Amino acid sequence: MTTSTADTRKLYQQVAATIANNIATGRHTVGDRLPSERDLAEDLGVSRPTVREAMIALEIRGLVEVRHGSGVYVTQATTTGPAPELDIGAFELTEARRLFEGEACALAASAITDAELAELEVILGEMEGENTLASPIGEHADRRFHMLIAAATRNAAIQMTVETLWDLRYRSPLCAAMLERARQVGVRPLIEDHRVIVDALIKRSPREAREAMRAHLSSVIDGLLTATEMDALEVTRSHGEARRLDVARRSTL
Repeated sequence: MTTSTADTRKLYQQVAATIANNIATGRHTVGDRLPSERDLAEDLGVSRPTVREAMIALEIRGLVEVRHGSGVYVTQATTTGPAPELDIGAFELTEARRLFEGEACALAASAITDAELAELEVILGEMEGENTLASPIGEHADRRFHMLIAAATRNAAIQMTVETLWDLRYRSPLCAAMLERARQVGVRPLIEDHRVIVDALIKRSPREAREAMRAHLSSVIDGLLTATEMDALEVTRSHGEARRLDVARRSTL
């Protein structure tokens, strides 16, 4: 697939459109297993997370079925009406959060109050309890934790940006579908990661706070990669490490 600057659609949408066209024209028929994620990424010249977002978008449209650990299978040849706008995927959103919230956490380290630190400790306890829940309500404490840190920057623009990124988790159908897939396989907010963030804030260390937040959100991306695994052969450690190289490289930027 050749991408064009004239095509204003997001990259996952371009990939989804290409695969949907291949299904409509008979290149892939109902019941077929699509090529592996690795092969599709190489053939289309995109990253594997982009392929995953495209596949989940196609599943939402009813064209394919993603069978965890088995692959992606064509379920119908066409859909009626135009492709829906599914907005932002979870990989793209979490990468943006890592960028903005990492810097927000560094700034908060120099301004956070003892009362706010005490509240973060309370929220950590609530997060442990909510991790036992299977529904999205289990994310309330996690959201409050991150929003409190944003508020501690004493910068309204930063606070609004972080809040907008969190709200996109629920407004974007594609992101919501990916996060639901993660919850189904047991991905939950990482208490240990949040503990490290609080400890860095207690020390009032901007550098450690930034590193702790970025490391936490890198772990979130890692969990999403595992949760959205599509090919049985790719659950091995060697393939898993190869898949994460690009994510690791981008996290150092």
